[in-house]
Amino acid sequence: GFVFQSFNLIDELNVFENVELPLIYLSVKASERRRRVTEILNRMNISHRAKHFPQQLSGGQQQRVAIARAVIANPQLILADEPTGNLDSKNGQEVMELLSELNREGTTIIMVTHSQHDSTYAHRVLHLFDGTLVKDLTNKL
Repeated sequence: GFVFQSFNLIDELNVFENVELPLIYLSVKASERRRRVTEILNRMNISHRAKHFPQQLSGGQQQRVAIARAVIANPQLILADEPTGNLDSKNGQEVMELLSELNREGTTIIMVTHSQHDSTYAHRVLHLFDGTLVKDLTNKL
């Protein structure tokens, strides 16, 4: 799954349809798609916005939709590019707690961030400078 810094939601699709899209590509049956999308929207606390379009959502809501879309197919790996970069501290913390929960459930998360705070959620932190590894740290969580 991919979590983009700029969300990359499709403006012409509502929240439900944006989250459902990966399952359509995977040829999941309609009834199973509805069940899984409803379940993940509830988990992300965004089900009340299922019929809204991306431009009708706050940044935090858009990011939760983007994460729902990233995890709907139960990926073993999520690549997250600055997942809290466009969020206030409260919404950013919620996103980081959600990613941590997914990691505890077995999903590998690789995250790129400039945020020292967000890096404290990681088991391992690699510091790069001009494309060169300059520090490799293990966090005690």
